Order: sequence, then C-alpha cells, then structure tokens
Amino acid sequence: MKYIVSHKIFAVALSALVLLSTFSYTVEKHYCGNTLVDVAVFSEVKGCGMEVKNTSKKMKPCCKDVVDVIEGQDELKTVTFDDIEFSNQLFISTYVYSIASLFESLPKRIIPNKDYSPPNIVYDIQLLDEVFLI
Repeated sequence: MKYIVSHKIFAVALSALVLLSTFSYTVEKHYCGNTLVDVAVFSEVKGCGMEVKNTSKKMKPCCKDVVDVIEGQDELKTVTFDDIEFSNQLFISTYVYSIASLFESLPKRIIPNKDYSPPNIVYDIQLLDEVFLI
C-alpha cells in the first residue's frame, strides 16, 4: 500500500516539475540605494516614492529596478513513431497489441432459466439423511 501512495506522489511531483519548467515568469526587485525595498513575482513592483524625474545629469537616481526574467522551456522534444528504430517499433506495436487483447470482451452467455425461480425447499434432505460434505 505504501508503494502505491509513494508512486502516486512521485508521479504528481514529476508532472508538476514538467508543468513549472514550461512557465516563464519575471521577478522584479526595487532597490533604494543598496537596500531591497520590494519584490514582486507576477505583478509590477511598487516604488518607495523617492523616484525623481530630473532632467539634469548632475543628480544620480538613488533608486533602481532590477528585472529578472526566468524563461521557461519553449519547445518540448516530440518523438514521432517514424523516428524510432524498426526493432523498437516492432516491440511497441506487439506490446500494445498484446495488452489490448487482454481487454477483449467475452461472448454473451445465454442463461435459459434466468426468469424462473427455484422451487421452495420443503425439507432439508442433507440434514434429514445426515449427509454432510467435509
């Protein structure tokens, strides 16, 4: 039982890993001087209010925004049946055919007396004759 539960947990973890590896997201950080003020993952970062729009080049801005873009996997490797070697194609097709043959339905059985009820038991003959199967 523990094997089945751990197997399911492992399968869910691997599928989540594949799903998260295909996502792309950005992490925005706002620094005021050398101090990290705000971090935002899926939204825009909020400023500290000290941003100054100055036209002169004499003053350096004290605040800066750093944007880290984490690119997900854009292309997943797809393999078609024609890309596989012939011996592996033969093995896969034979395996699928053998597994599919396990689930064939049985022929429908005809039960001639399914609509008739059995007769009522008047006497229990086994008990009267004291004949028991051991």
